[in-house]
Amino acid sequence: MSCCLVQQPAPAFEAQAVMPDGSFKQVKLEDYKGKYVVLFFYPLDFTFVCPTEIIAFSDAVSEFESRGVQLLSCSIDSHFTHLAWRERPREQGGLGDIKYPMLADLNKK
Repeated sequence: MSCCLVQQPAPAFEAQAVMPDGSFKQVKLEDYKGKYVVLFFYPLDFTFVCPTEIIAFSDAVSEFESRGVQLLSCSIDSHFTHLAWRERPREQGGLGDIKYPMLADLNKK
């Protein structure tokens, strides 16, 4: 098993994503060439495992962008499930608006 290291090139990937405006887009790591990327993973949508962190990253997105850093999140749920979780209000267990792409990794690769 290989390990990715900080400041080392990540393996190329492509995934369907929900964008900050709620649209769907095929996202490639190559789209962010020349930027630092924080790609974080979480287990599933509609769980209580990590919505606090997902929302906190969204609230801090302008701080990351001011440093040339792009945030991306990823889970094994579909982009449709990501959208549904975003569209549910926070007081009802949803995320509300998220200011960075949420990638779908259905194949777990």
